[in-house]
Amino acid sequence: EDAMSDNKSQNAQTVLNFINAWPRLDAEEIAAFFTEDGTYHNMPIAPVSGRETVKAFVAGFINDWKATNWDVLSLVAEGDTVIAERVDHIHLKNGKSIDLPCLGIFEMENGKIKVWRDYFDMNTYVQGAS
Repeated sequence: EDAMSDNKSQNAQTVLNFINAWPRLDAEEIAAFFTEDGTYHNMPIAPVSGRETVKAFVAGFINDWKATNWDVLSLVAEGDTVIAERVDHIHLKNGKSIDLPCLGIFEMENGKIKVWRDYFDMNTYVQGAS
């Protein structure tokens, strides 16, 4: 029981650390939270797998970002699953800003992110960005 709850709080803390890493806009640091074969699935588009692929994918879209900070509205951890409801505040280099409601499901493995599924409305992002 105790080992389980320790693991749970550790997973929750890892996800919080991950969320708090995003404002640094460092794809290398962000990708380091994933397992070697980790998957990042922005649900409106195809998933990307493998830490290096995740890094390249993240680097690709944050290239347009000037700054970001993510507000965590609620976070629930159960076993190796962490669920984080957020509003991601994204400031683009073109001067536009987006407030993007997201729900992230994290499947954890040995303190790393094995799978991250992020649910959001792509239209909200596209309209905010243009």
